[in-house]
Amino acid sequence: MSKVDLTTHYLGMTLKNPIVPSASPLSRDIANVKRMEDAGASAVVMYSLFEEQLTHEAMELYHHTSYHSDTHAEALTYFPEQAGYILGPDEYLEHLHNIKKSVNIPVIGSLNGCTDGGWTKYAKLIEEAGADALELNMYMLATDLNTNSQEIEDIYVETLRSVKANIGIPVAMKISPYISALANFAKRLDDNGAEGLVLFNRFYQPDIDLENLEVVPNVLLSNSQSMRLPLRWIAILYGRINASLAATSGVNTAEDVIKLTMTGASVTQMFAALHKFGIEHIRTVLNDIETWMIEHEYDSLKMMRGSMSHKSVANPAAFERANYMKALNSFM
Repeated sequence: MSKVDLTTHYLGMTLKNPIVPSASPLSRDIANVKRMEDAGASAVVMYSLFEEQLTHEAMELYHHTSYHSDTHAEALTYFPEQAGYILGPDEYLEHLHNIKKSVNIPVIGSLNGCTDGGWTKYAKLIEEAGADALELNMYMLATDLNTNSQEIEDIYVETLRSVKANIGIPVAMKISPYISALANFAKRLDDNGAEGLVLFNRFYQPDIDLENLEVVPNVLLSNSQSMRLPLRWIAILYGRINASLAATSGVNTAEDVIKLTMTGASVTQMFAALHKFGIEHIRTVLNDIETWMIEHEYDSLKMMRGSMSHKSVANPAAFERANYMKALNSFM
């Protein structure tokens, strides 16, 4: 029996620890999900069902999916060739149902899209397939010069409202950091019923092939430095909204999990580290967390959660603009 209490609460669920594998290709294999459970994962987020899979006919889908490449955290090939869609919408639901029958940890469904339409039906079907919660992964690049920030935020909020009105399971919104007034936007989502916020969706950037003069996919897996952005915003939002806060991007080590917990994260989602080090890395991280907590005399995650948040630290400006000048001056 563990000497420390790693339990946490996320989306109304009590989880045995904060490690939750994020939406990724790993969950396409039931055996992988079982291994995640055996390694200690407290829940798992299914790979995403993409909006494009729901709204386009076969030929139109092929056009759109072959046009893009490598920008979603869940895919190392953004949208694969048509033949690469091993699991379509119906197969996704069946796969989710089979995973639920195979493991005892909560399974969180995932819908990934960029518009305000077409999700309500499948949100309900994901619930009926047995999902314990739903993650709405809103992936929107505002490239239209005539679309303002308020219109983009309204799409998120209306999508959330529509889904919430039709399902009974908790909903987490996975959002981008590229919002002009992020704190207010988080409050709007919280006010409109989001049980959780997942910070943040990573927008993968394309590269240029200078030999062939082509725009090409370029996926860089996150490292521990990547978690500083969610760390800052979780620290700012903790205790100011009701929604649970999940950190994703850059969660690689026990130290990352501890830091994010101290800023207020309920769970820390992990993919890159599992891709690099294997699924058993979950067990290593959990063991390292326990060791650190024992050495530093923490009995539970509850003791440390929020202790380094914006509202708890002696100098909250450290999370704001003042720290910018201090950081620059450190190079003098």
